[in-house]
Amino acid sequence: MKVLITTDNYYTKTNGVVTSINNLYSELIKRGHEVRILTFSKDVHKHIEGDVYYLRSLPLEFIYPGVRSPYSVSPETIKDIVKWKPDIIHSQCEFFSYAFALKVHKKCKCPIVHTYHTLYEDYLTYLFPEKNFSARFLKRFMKRRLRKAATIIAPTNKVKSVLSGYGISANIDVIPSGINLSQHKNRISAEERRAIRNKYSISDSDVVMMNLGRLGGEKNLDEVITYFASASKDYPQLKLMLVGGGPAKESLEALSRKLGISNRVIFTGMVKPDEVQKYYQCGDIFTSASTSETQGLTYIEAPANGLPLLCRMDPVLEELVINGKNGYTYGTKEEYLNSLGLMVEDKIWRENASKESLRISSSYDKEFFGEKIIECYKKVLNKIV
Repeated sequence: MKVLITTDNYYTKTNGVVTSINNLYSELIKRGHEVRILTFSKDVHKHIEGDVYYLRSLPLEFIYPGVRSPYSVSPETIKDIVKWKPDIIHSQCEFFSYAFALKVHKKCKCPIVHTYHTLYEDYLTYLFPEKNFSARFLKRFMKRRLRKAATIIAPTNKVKSVLSGYGISANIDVIPSGINLSQHKNRISAEERRAIRNKYSISDSDVVMMNLGRLGGEKNLDEVITYFASASKDYPQLKLMLVGGGPAKESLEALSRKLGISNRVIFTGMVKPDEVQKYYQCGDIFTSASTSETQGLTYIEAPANGLPLLCRMDPVLEELVINGKNGYTYGTKEEYLNSLGLMVEDKIWRENASKESLRISSSYDKEFFGEKIIECYKKVLNKIV
């Protein structure tokens, strides 16, 4: 089978969508399929690296950090792909690269499978502060934009429900994005864990709450810091480690200072992708207040590293957090504080929760993901859907 993957972004290696694409690519290649990826370069130069076509692009930072737009139609590249003649197109973004997916679809008469990775309501507030307008715009745009897709893949039932609410008529399959668990199965030594914690002035007796990912407004990290500040009054052994970078970093640091907890909130900055498991394993509890996730790869990575979770209630967590077993979900500040108290005070519970998290995360391995995607392709090609 020849599969063309289209995506707006491929060079940002820490991006969740890019992680999903890389896992898909490796699983397809491993099973003997041919794969090409069509995306945009990080500069004005068009080039090819292996199976990846990079089209010339320009930054659109005023829309959102990292967004880029092509500035040519690249007829030579399209002609080359059409000559290759893919059997199926798997688009990964609804905006700029989707236009190229439609061009190839029209010329090759091959079906489009589309993965809907992102719930844009929270992101559109960067452009349109009025939330109701954002929702109406998305509903109209997505319904029209995705009308040519034979099947849409939603990583969770939450996303499927949103798409159904948009009035999208295409078949929707729920397939969780797989991750490469091999990296997260690597356990760091006690000495290495202690060395990293010492680097950030974390003692052996400290209980570290951690979050890993982009520091953006849509992640609701101001709530994480505010609730942590309340909890830290009763638990002096608590520290909060935020691993990652992003546009909200300065405002979050300012919030920590305002709340008088800057000495207990650690901003590590960006870490190397091949070292993220070390930072997970330096924590004791994973915490998140985000409600913008379509699946949230960190919600899988954290338990894969043996962490219990304390997260704001969200449908994506339904099968990942079993309350009282490997963590808790909360809806109010009171629920957060009560749950955290139970987790902090009971080390034996945390050890048992760690084992339960490992068990739950094992069902999200990328091999299972690859099998489900190929099944989806076959159904589309055989016109079963």
